[in-house]
Amino acid sequence: MGVRGLLVDLLELYEIIIVLSVVLSWFPETNPDGVLHEVRLILAKLTEPVLGVVRRVVPSFGGGGIRIDLSPLIVLLVIQLLLIPIIAG
Repeated sequence: MGVRGLLVDLLELYEIIIVLSVVLSWFPETNPDGVLHEVRLILAKLTEPVLGVVRRVVPSFGGGGIRIDLSPLIVLLVIQLLLIPIIAG
């Protein structure tokens, strides 16, 4: 596996981490001392440096108490756009 393969694997792993973070955000946290809480903290530490930058540029939108955060979708799209030339290269 060369550098290109390693980069593809890392970007794809980061995509999985973002998707896991999004899916877990849909469920309420019932036990702050549980394993799920720890998983959420780890995922947040891995994703917030990137998602936070996107959130500052593209704020969430919505109304009626419902806010939609597009930052994970934007980051996933950018990763896919980065992967195209890397894989094709």
